[in-house]
Amino acid sequence: MLADVLQNEPGFRTEQPRVLIVEDEFLIAMDIEDSILQAEEEADVIGIANRLEDAVALGSRADIAFVDVNLADGQTGPEIGRRLSEDHGVVVIFMTANPEVVVNLGIGAGVIAKPVPQDAVEQCLAYALAKRAGTHAVTPIGMMAFD
Repeated sequence: MLADVLQNEPGFRTEQPRVLIVEDEFLIAMDIEDSILQAEEEADVIGIANRLEDAVALGSRADIAFVDVNLADGQTGPEIGRRLSEDHGVVVIFMTANPEVVVNLGIGAGVIAKPVPQDAVEQCLAYALAKRAGTHAVTPIGMMAFD
């Protein structure tokens, strides 16, 4: 995909919403990317990060981020979500086997329990796009919305 090639170019922008995947398990990250690319809503995946430093470096290019809570460098997902949201206005959807970990943090648009099936990724993408546009968003089944 073109976004993969150009993601490191200064000033690179696409017309489609840009999604960052923050996940340290490669196969899970690839499944999420595949779900996003097959979704009815069109979006570009601008990168996959597996730790805080990489996620923050890509954050300014993202509109939406799917963020795992536990990553290669520890439980840094909430901090990543906070930085992406506060510093860049990114709509953050957390993914974790233990959703209660992020429920009361006041960060992000919501959390969905892992494993996240393809249809849930697609619904979360549509939800995040609606939130970003400021329009009514139907909460996906299985997701806890924070607002």
